[in-house]
Amino acid sequence: MFNRNLLILIILLLSIDMLYAQVPTLKEDQRAVPALMPLPQRLEKRTGVFDFKHCQLIVVDHDDFIPEAKLLQKALKNQGIEVKIGKLPAEGTSYLILAKDEMLDAEFKQEAYRLSVSPGKISIKGLHKKGVFYGIQTLKQLISSDKKVVSCDIVDWPAFSWRAYMVDVGRNFQSVALLKQQIDVMAAYKLNIFHFHATEDIAWRLESKLYPQLTAPETMLRNKGDFYSVAQMKDLIAYCKERHITLVPEIDMPGHSDAFKRAMKTEMQSDTGLNIVKNLLREFIKTYNLPYLHIGADEVKITNVNFLPEVTQLIEQLGKKVIGWEPGGNFTESTIRQLWMEGATKVSKNKNIQYIDSRHLYLNHMDPLESVVTIFNRKISNLDKGNSSALGGTICNWPDRNISKPEDALTQNPVYPSMLAFSERSWRGGGIPGWMAKIGKPESAEALGFAAFENRLMQHKQRYFSRLPFPYVAQSDITWRLIGPFANGGDLTASFDPESVAVNIDSLPVAMKVVGGTIVLRHWWTPEVTGVLEKPQENTTWYAYRKIWSDDNETKDFWIGFNNISRSYASSSPEKGTWDNRKSNVHVNGVLIDPPAWKQAGLSGNMEIPLIDEGYEFRAPTQITLKQGWNEVLIKLPIASFKGADWKNPQKWMFTFVPVD
Repeated sequence: MFNRNLLILIILLLSIDMLYAQVPTLKEDQRAVPALMPLPQRLEKRTGVFDFKHCQLIVVDHDDFIPEAKLLQKALKNQGIEVKIGKLPAEGTSYLILAKDEMLDAEFKQEAYRLSVSPGKISIKGLHKKGVFYGIQTLKQLISSDKKVVSCDIVDWPAFSWRAYMVDVGRNFQSVALLKQQIDVMAAYKLNIFHFHATEDIAWRLESKLYPQLTAPETMLRNKGDFYSVAQMKDLIAYCKERHITLVPEIDMPGHSDAFKRAMKTEMQSDTGLNIVKNLLREFIKTYNLPYLHIGADEVKITNVNFLPEVTQLIEQLGKKVIGWEPGGNFTESTIRQLWMEGATKVSKNKNIQYIDSRHLYLNHMDPLESVVTIFNRKISNLDKGNSSALGGTICNWPDRNISKPEDALTQNPVYPSMLAFSERSWRGGGIPGWMAKIGKPESAEALGFAAFENRLMQHKQRYFSRLPFPYVAQSDITWRLIGPFANGGDLTASFDPESVAVNIDSLPVAMKVVGGTIVLRHWWTPEVTGVLEKPQENTTWYAYRKIWSDDNETKDFWIGFNNISRSYASSSPEKGTWDNRKSNVHVNGVLIDPPAWKQAGLSGNMEIPLIDEGYEFRAPTQITLKQGWNEVLIKLPIASFKGADWKNPQKWMFTFVPVD
């Protein structure tokens, strides 16, 4: 006879199982929202999760969004999720929908989106397909490794309409494949302008059917014969457009044009040269359907005052907006200015002029750890958000110095870490007034805010950049005690109390505590860019001190450096047996750490000789033996004059000491 109690138990267990199949478990409800970059303007977490294993359909309620649906379908497939594009499914079936929305509660409505996730449905809505595209980028970040999405509501829009990345391919050529890699990262992080600096003194990289001699190998000084064909340019433009990125070409004139002079046997500003330039512009504008043309026009003596007005008039007559560098030439008010040095006073006060901020946003001048800090802190155009005049900003990668291979443009310059920091700042807006190359004091609002951002940054590095160059490691948990200053009388070898074996360093007075793996005491652009010392003094020595815990006796890798050689200057390599020209050094547990055996020790600066190991981020890390327990790190930081040997070797008084994960 069947056991009645057993039957009741089976029914009870089945009921419980069905209940848990329909209701999210406590574990599901406790799921955190994954790290998002850039952080949305508004986000509210809800109960439950959307599980893609129950979803096989993308619904499109407006034909404008069909291209975005196809991009989403492809992105999901890359994550192992197969979905079709079709009509509304039967009730009770999970699905994803792309729909129209007026976005009345958002600013910059053209790029705004609304993303809602519930256990049975994901909706991405926008007024324009650009907004829907950005909603898709956020959704991609929300999908966990088990193909689930936490329920949430997001309303999001950018603070600035111009969120740009510039690459210089005139000096150092990059393949189309490498450029597309960078464009893909731009798209994933909601950057929307690809500034393409394509002509230089070094080489003219744009094919011209009218003047094929421009791209002849003999006219080029580097990467001879490498240029972009019309077909390649059209492919790049289309690739950008599909990702809602506008390619902005820069044809530099009348400066940075020695390649033009070698090919055409005339100066641009001559009557003959101006006519050739006009023919080139007509050809270029007829060939490519682009809204902007950047004409450069900086760092040149204007000998023909009619050159820029005539060029500008022609470009505008052909229906394009003109952009030029500021300070630069004799522009008209209709020319959009890209600020590279000007203090945003004359331009920003003239409401008739639109401008883009690139001041202190040159990645080639930045140490990797410094770059993320500086860009995260940056208040673009000194504003919390853009307006009709202040369009936004552009981070620029100018590897002026020759490089051994195209990929070095990404390994010797902090492109991807900086791109993510700039994505956060240009999308979210805000920032801190002034240009800061420092995280701040421990537990300060600035330091805590940066730490929260860095936590998300490191999660993105681990998740999305395992196969791409990403020269950045966590530094917000590192605190240094700065001891000093000690007057050294110009003697960089002079030693003081912190170096004495008879002195307990912990007993010495601490001038300040600072946070970071890279610490800039004084930037070469002081006072415009501030380091940690409010009043740095020449002929002084500082010491930085901290302790590192180790669970065992072990050997660990560290990034160590005392200089950041700009990739734009013909800077000299360190002398043999030194870290830098200031006699800086580092002790761990009283043991002096040897500098690298430089491959180009003492090399006098030469723009045509590539850097090899001069930067910690592109050489093998320094291995240091740690003991079990606490390990003492003492870094000596002397300086004499703040003036470098010449302008190519400026004194950026700094150090980097950070463990490499």
